[in-house]
Amino acid sequence: QVQLEEAGGGLVQPGGSLRLSCAASGSISGFYMTGWYRQILGKQRELVASLPNIGRTNYADSVKGRFTISRDNAKNTLYLQMNSLKPEDTAVYYCNVRPNLGSSANYWGQGTQVTVSS
Repeated sequence: QVQLEEAGGGLVQPGGSLRLSCAASGSISGFYMTGWYRQILGKQRELVASLPNIGRTNYADSVKGRFTISRDNAKNTLYLQMNSLKPEDTAVYYCNVRPNLGSSANYWGQGTQVTVSS
């Protein structure tokens, strides 16, 4: 069974930066699709950025040019670098991994709070 442990959230002023990490433990067969989602208070969870095993990264328009998703396969860790943070970025952020195409396996991190406020 795979578990995803998130870290890196916190309180930051507008214009500041944070880097979120998502470390996978247990047996994982692959990284067919990985991504970061966020849930703003009072709204539904939304996709922020995705990184397929093969293919290009994809970003929500609201974060494009400010956020960068990356993965360190040797460490089984997914990252989200967040720069030029805005108050509207305030949310709980979740990482997600789907190991294989054709499998129902899908894993989520526990969530980490990011608050952008002056």
